[in-house]
This record gives sequence, structure tokens and C-alpha cells, in this order.
Amino acid sequence: MANKLDNLKKGDGFDAHPERINRDGRPKKIETVLRDYFLAEANIKLSKSQVEDIIKNVLSKTRSELMELAKNDELPFWISLIAKKAARDYDKGSIHILDVLFDRVYGKPKETADVNQTVQGKVEITLDLGK
Repeated sequence: MANKLDNLKKGDGFDAHPERINRDGRPKKIETVLRDYFLAEANIKLSKSQVEDIIKNVLSKTRSELMELAKNDELPFWISLIAKKAARDYDKGSIHILDVLFDRVYGKPKETADVNQTVQGKVEITLDLGK
């Protein structure tokens, strides 16, 4: 029986290719970056539901209200960023930011598929209740 660690010894590892080592670790999620860099500067701590409420509020604004949000220097960076992106998408006729925000707040819609199959032939089921 082979040693269970044999698969780790094979192949081109970090010894052969030290440039492959990711010294910074795993890339951070966007939520973590926003929280650590932008909200921490203003000493703001928001829960997930509070972020969702803010996004819902931004989604309910008119175009002129969004433009005012984008120009407001007192708002956190990420809210202004959402407002600016929404205004750019509006000018382009794009709904990309809406897709992203609605998916973030409400989740992706369930996808269903109707599958009809016909089984031809004989189906045999054997049940063994042995003692």
C-alpha cells in the first residue's frame, strides 16, 4: 500500500518552481476589502443586513438622487462607487450593476427544469430483508 503522502512528493513543487509560491496568501473577498479598508477608516461596523438595507435604499433612488449620492463626499466610498457605476450604466443602457446588486441582496432566482423521461423495458426491484 502506498503512503498517503506520496501524491504530495510527486510533480513540480515549490522546490522546482519557487515563483509559484503565493506569499500574500489567498486573495481577499470584496466584502472583506470594503470592510477592512473603507469602513474601518471611518470606524464604521456594519452587519450583512445593514449593508443589504443600504443597497436596497440605493436601488430605490431616482437618477438625480443617485447623482447627488455620487457627489457626496461625506458618504462611505463604496456607496458613492455604487452610485457612480449606476449612473454610468444608465448612460450606457446597461443593467449590469442592477444584476449584481439584486443578486447580492435578494439572491439569484431559482432555476427550474422540467425533465420528462420515458423508461422502456422491464424494471426489476429486489428487496432483501435477510435476517
